This record gives sequence, structure tokens and C-alpha cells, in this order.
Amino acid sequence: MAVDYTVIVVYLAGMLAMGWWGMRRAKSKSEFLVAGRRLGPWMYSGTMAAIVLGGASTIGGVGLGYQYGLSGAWMVFTIGLGLLALSVFFSARIARLKVYTVSEMLDLRYGGRAGVISGVVMWAYTLMLAVTSTIAYATIFDVLFDMNRTLAIILGGSIVVAYSTLGGMWSITLTDMVQFVVKTIGVLLLLLPIAVVKAGGFGEMRAKLPTEYFDPLGIGGETIFTYVLIYTFGMLIGQDIWQRVFTARSDKVARYGGTVAGTYCLVYAIAGAVIGTAAKVMYPKLPSADAAFATIVKDELPMGVRGLVLAAALAAVMSTSSGALIACATVANNDIWSRLRGAAAPEREGHDEVKGNRAFILIMGVAVIVIAIALNDVVEALTVAYNLLVGGLLVPILGGLLWRRGTAPGALAAVAVGGLSVIGLMWGYGILATEPVYYGLLTSLAVYVVVSLATRPTDAAVLAAWRERLAGRDTTEPRAPAAV
Repeated sequence: MAVDYTVIVVYLAGMLAMGWWGMRRAKSKSEFLVAGRRLGPWMYSGTMAAIVLGGASTIGGVGLGYQYGLSGAWMVFTIGLGLLALSVFFSARIARLKVYTVSEMLDLRYGGRAGVISGVVMWAYTLMLAVTSTIAYATIFDVLFDMNRTLAIILGGSIVVAYSTLGGMWSITLTDMVQFVVKTIGVLLLLLPIAVVKAGGFGEMRAKLPTEYFDPLGIGGETIFTYVLIYTFGMLIGQDIWQRVFTARSDKVARYGGTVAGTYCLVYAIAGAVIGTAAKVMYPKLPSADAAFATIVKDELPMGVRGLVLAAALAAVMSTSSGALIACATVANNDIWSRLRGAAAPEREGHDEVKGNRAFILIMGVAVIVIAIALNDVVEALTVAYNLLVGGLLVPILGGLLWRRGTAPGALAAVAVGGLSVIGLMWGYGILATEPVYYGLLTSLAVYVVVSLATRPTDAAVLAAWRERLAGRDTTEPRAPAAV
């Protein structure tokens, strides 16, 4: 394993080096939180694909392929569909707003009264997303070094916290580009063909597995619909995704670069399902479907290649973890802490703001590591976060972008009633049930429409300012040289 260890150590050292380099570029709030809003199409596409394809998409996607066959691709496929929908229909308008958080967008659209409550919901979602990714380090480092779970979480989490705290979005962008390349080589170009060959080819796979393993809808229509509702719609409104949209240097980069990233996700989804299906042929009786990725890597790949593929798994986890961490810290600082302490003064670009946001990343990072150590399984907690995100925030966000008649009381009522409905229904149906998000979303929509129609329309001056921002004609941030 010496060669594999060397590959991993070099990779981790490179992540820290890029964090140090990114620190030298992050000299303002805009540079630190959104990479100066100047990423070009190639860098934007790579980093966007990196953040949405995390440990769940890689290890979990292979596990679903092991369990259901080719239809196991649907979870990651719906993530790709969500990114495509965001890029084609909304990203250009989002990029032109020149804000830092989803809650700031809601304040602009509705007149400054929706920020704190939406910020709390978004903060809970991004926090649990970061925790889930951090826990995944235990699985990967256990395969690599037979390492204690707590030590693995501290090691992996500390590296992510270190480079994220040092350089903010610039460090995360640079590391994500490396992670994107490593994932592409490790999973698509190496693990996929090797797994298929080791399983005897597609003909042998078809001969040894039940026919439902090759049914594109074998996982079930209800499951697919739930994936669409949670992941496709979740891609439209998550702070971690929007914060990447904010990094685009133009609305065209956001649209076309995101479309490329979304298409890449569709390919990645199919690859993971095929790898899992091949693993089912080679190891038909694994104790857990999620063990398929680690087992095939450990037993079937030659040295050096094994290290690169495990580095790809680390890359997948780290990209999501760092993206969720900076999103969590940005929301905590800008949408919750600043409002609660009554900071209504105009923002100042400079070192003080960078230090404040850097401190919040460090604080949130330590909290994420501690929570990850304390929890063995956060599937239920992540489900709660996703249900609250979709059930409480989807309607007011998309309503604000698409429906002029939506009002601040309607938005606040939709967030509150939708969120409480989801919590109550999870109490009745169970946390992992699908009904809470269905009914919570419908309740949020009904309340938003009724209350908006029953209250006075949004002030004309607010709507006029909103239209100016959407058109990209109202920005106070200076333009900076473009990055590729």
C-alpha cells in the first residue's frame, strides 16, 4: 500500500497548499465568499460539478447500483436534472443579483422582512450537509489506514476547515478543480472500465443478475418522484449551490457552465450505477450496499490506481464538505448573527470583513467536526434538513422569481407554515417517510398564494429595485479581471 499512501498524502498536502495560496488572493469580502464573482466557464463548470457530486453521490451512488442495478442512478441523476434546471432557467437572474445568500435575495424581493427565519432554515440544512460529508471521512480512512473513526473525522475535517478558513471561496474553488479532475480520472476513466471488465463485461453481468437490475425504473416510481422532489428542487434553492452561482463572472457563464456541470452529473450517475452493478456480480453477499465502493477498490484495483480512486472518493467528500461549510458560515454570519446584533450599517469591503467571515468558518468547522464525532448516523437529521429546505423555502424563493404578486407576508407564512407542517407530519408519519415533504410543500404553496392575494401587493419601489437588480443594472461591486 506504500504507493497508495503516497498518492493520498500528496493529494492532502496539495489541498493545504492551495488553501495557503488562496489566502493570498482573498483580500475582500467578495473575494473570500464568492471568489470575486469572476470565474470563467471552465473553472465554474468544474467547481459546480465538484460540489454537487459528494460522498453520497459517489459511495452512495455505487451502493444504490449494487442494491437496485442501473436504476440506482436515479438519485444522482435527479441531482444533475436539478442543476440543469437551475442553470437553464434561473442562474442568469441569480448571478445578476450580486448578493451573497439566498436570504438576501428574499429581502430584496419582498422588502427586507424574510431574512432571519429563512436563514435559520438554510443554516440547519447546510450544517447537516457538512456533518454528513465529514462523517464519510471515517469510511475512507478506515479503508486506507485502518484508522479509528474519531481520528479519521478529525483528520479529514481539519484539512477541509484549514484550507476553507485560509482562503475562503478561492481556496475551495482551486481545490475543487483538482478534486474534479481526480474524480473524473479515478471514477470515470479508471474504476468504471476496470469494474466492468472484472465483472466479465455487460454480457456476463446480464447473465448473472436478475432482469430488474437492468430495468431503468426498477427502483420504483415513488422513489424516483421523491428524489425529484427533494434533490432536483433542492438544487434550485440550496445556499451551497447558489453561492457557486454567485462566483460566475457573467450570467452567460452561470447558464452555460452550469449546463455543462449538470450534464457531467448525468454521466456520473450512470457510471456509479454501473460500477455498483458490477460489484454485485463480483460480491453478491456484501453485508451492506454502501460497502460496495470500498470493497471493489480495495480488492480489485492495482496499487497506485487504488490510491488514485480512493483519492477520488476523498475528493468527492471534501468538495461537498467545504462547499457546505462556507455556505453554513456565510449564512450564520450574514443572515443570522449580523441581523440579531442589529448590524444595519452598509457593508465595508476589506480585511475586517474577511477576518469576520474567516472566524465564522473556523467556528462552524469545529462545530461540524464535534457533531460528526457525536453522531453515528445522520441520515434522519439530513432528511429533516432537506424536508425543511424544500417544504419551507422552495415556494417563497421560486414564487419570488416567477410571481410578481407574491408578498412578504405570503413568503413568511409559507416558510413558517410549510416548515411546521413538515415537522408535524414527520412526527406522525416518521422522519424517513415521503408524505411530510409532499404535504408540506402543498401547504406552503397554498398559504403563499392565499396570503399574498389577501395582502397588499409589494411596494412598487421595492419591485422596481428588484427588477433593476435582476437586469444587472444595480451593482456596487467593482469588476475584477476574469478567471478561466
